[in-house]
Amino acid sequence: MGKLKVLPASIANMIAAGEVVQRPASVVKELMENAVDAGATQINVAVTDAGRTLIQVVDDGCGMSPSDAVLCFERHATSKIAVADDLERITSYGFRGEALPSIAAVSEVTLKTRRPGDETATQVAISGGSVRTSSVAAPTGTGISVRNLFYNTPARRKFLKSDNVELKHIVDEFTRVAVTRPDIGFTLSSGGRDLFVLKKAKSLKFRVLDLLGRNVIGDLVDIEADTMAVKLSGFIARPDTARKTVGNQFFFVNGRYFRSPFLHKAVMKAYEEYIADGLTPSYFIWLELDPSAVDVNIHPSKAEVKFEEDTVIFQVVYACVKATLGRNAFGEGIDFDTEGAVQMPQLGKSFEEYRGPAPAPVPESDGNYDPFAGMANLGFDGPSEWKYPSKAVEPRQDYGRLFEQSQVAGAKALIIKGRYIIVPSASGIMLVHIRRAWERIIYEESLRALSSEAPVTQTALFPVQVQVGTASRLLFDAHAEELSALGFDIAPFGNDTVVVNGVPQGWSCEAGKVEQMVRDICLILSDGTSGVPEVMHAALASKFATLGSLNASVPSAPAEAQALIDRLFACDNSELTSSGKRITVIIDASDIDKKFA
Repeated sequence: MGKLKVLPASIANMIAAGEVVQRPASVVKELMENAVDAGATQINVAVTDAGRTLIQVVDDGCGMSPSDAVLCFERHATSKIAVADDLERITSYGFRGEALPSIAAVSEVTLKTRRPGDETATQVAISGGSVRTSSVAAPTGTGISVRNLFYNTPARRKFLKSDNVELKHIVDEFTRVAVTRPDIGFTLSSGGRDLFVLKKAKSLKFRVLDLLGRNVIGDLVDIEADTMAVKLSGFIARPDTARKTVGNQFFFVNGRYFRSPFLHKAVMKAYEEYIADGLTPSYFIWLELDPSAVDVNIHPSKAEVKFEEDTVIFQVVYACVKATLGRNAFGEGIDFDTEGAVQMPQLGKSFEEYRGPAPAPVPESDGNYDPFAGMANLGFDGPSEWKYPSKAVEPRQDYGRLFEQSQVAGAKALIIKGRYIIVPSASGIMLVHIRRAWERIIYEESLRALSSEAPVTQTALFPVQVQVGTASRLLFDAHAEELSALGFDIAPFGNDTVVVNGVPQGWSCEAGKVEQMVRDICLILSDGTSGVPEVMHAALASKFATLGSLNASVPSAPAEAQALIDRLFACDNSELTSSGKRITVIIDASDIDKKFA
């Protein structure tokens, strides 16, 4: 007898569930998509213990017959596919018939469904392979309750993250479905508390507003293109709102959310003249094209797709984003009346043809400019100090562009273009990178605050309310302890807003800066930093140091510059940032002498 054998259906379903049902959020996604396919106008989602104990999705869709209510738990039972050619024109979310049997294989499921016109509803209860059916009273539509997820696969349950993390994943999946259908009402509650109550929206922009808050929608501009290959619409963010942390990047094709590093590159190429390296903009891009031109069946959870003409889609996304950025005058860069301007691509041409030649930089020069003018009275008496003239010297306008110089006699520091501080050293002069100095200072102070029981908080005279969206509000809940340890006093206010009552000492309490700070914190926390406390504290401190250095003040007088240097040299490491970048540079006097040789 051979060694091969056919696995029992129960084991096969559990294996399949490992691909489809990875965490509670996977269940929410599959059930919500089924509800949309059922023609629902209202979909209500409720979870308990971040989905571990209960996930319930109720819709007012078309419902199912008694026989279909039982058959839907059989693998590959589907109403969407009948012949192979149907795979070429998929317009629904679900079509493979794997979601419900996979969910039922790793949980206890109860389904209630009734069609319009049926006198009673059908109930199907499945647990441990046992199936029980009965007639019950229920409204039109379908309600599915999933209890004790992974109860029979303890290894999978053990690897679930904390409730806050799992709930954040649920909110993400809820958002990806709800944002595409403003014509449907949605609710999401956790432990009896409403997180989202979304009424039918007038448009996609209003749905984005309801889901993510005014602080996001206010940074967006419309984007639109209609070509022979694809119709594109949506929103992209202003370049000045781009951040170092990835967040709010959405692609949809024919109403389906998907991930695409390939098309993400198209967006980033379009932004490359407008944002610094390492920053990422937000975007919400909807693509509509012939279903036969896109394969949505290449990933178990249908999270990835493949386009028949992927290079053409790349060209359209790139050109449309580029044109929108130029049209809204976010930077210097695009003249639509000149040759070489970005055009919407025609089919069959390569991406490089549409980039056009980069305009040659035009140097700004001043033939009368003398960088040493005004310095004749500035003496250098050995390596120990800078001497300012006893009488203030009025600097020339050109000179003022290079040096911000205090007229205080006896000061020892110069500030160069708001970026560097120059001070004497024993062997010559030392240059200090201002932003990196702040980064080191804030890193060490944040690290000490995280391990301290008495963080220093600067209380705001007027508390600042910031609407952050429900998903980000949950992040503040999950990291409340770490934020408090850093000196932040941030309290929840409703489902999608926080109130900032205080900030770490030295940070600005100005409303505009507080709003920007909260926005940056949302992106930092969305990285999901977790693990060993010491490692987590170091990671958080490093991120807050980067954030704080971007918002930190630039010294406006030598005394302030000296105070910053004193704080820097009080650090354990004054030479490198937490990411290993150099903060100070020493220029030896002998090297200066060579410049005058």
